[in-house]
Amino acid sequence: QVQLVESGGGLAQAGGSLRLSCVASGRTFSSYAMGWFRQAPGHEREFVAAITWNGGSTRYADSVKGRFTISRDTVKNTVYLQMNNLKPEDTANYYCAKNRVIYRFDNPHHSNNYDYWGQGTQVTVSS
Repeated sequence: QVQLVESGGGLAQAGGSLRLSCVASGRTFSSYAMGWFRQAPGHEREFVAAITWNGGSTRYADSVKGRFTISRDTVKNTVYLQMNNLKPEDTANYYCAKNRVIYRFDNPHHSNNYDYWGQGTQVTVSS
């Protein structure tokens, strides 16, 4: 069983920064790609960023490319999402998720490729 717990959300002004963290339980965390998704009220959940099991490769949604950075610390079983130059349209509940298959990173933007999800952390960006 895997548990994912996000933290770091909050209120930020446009142009500001926040860093989200996702702590994972389970000994096999370092064998799975991880992703961040977000969902705003009235909108579908959307892909934000993903990272391979060893941190060697990353993917980003076009809307956050150049502003957000995903990283991971396998010793701390933690995945991070550094969010800079925040915009009001970044307001959403942010979720981390674990890839369903060990050592897989194809189509990381598809939510169906993830089997465990955190409870989410709210990010609100004011203009």
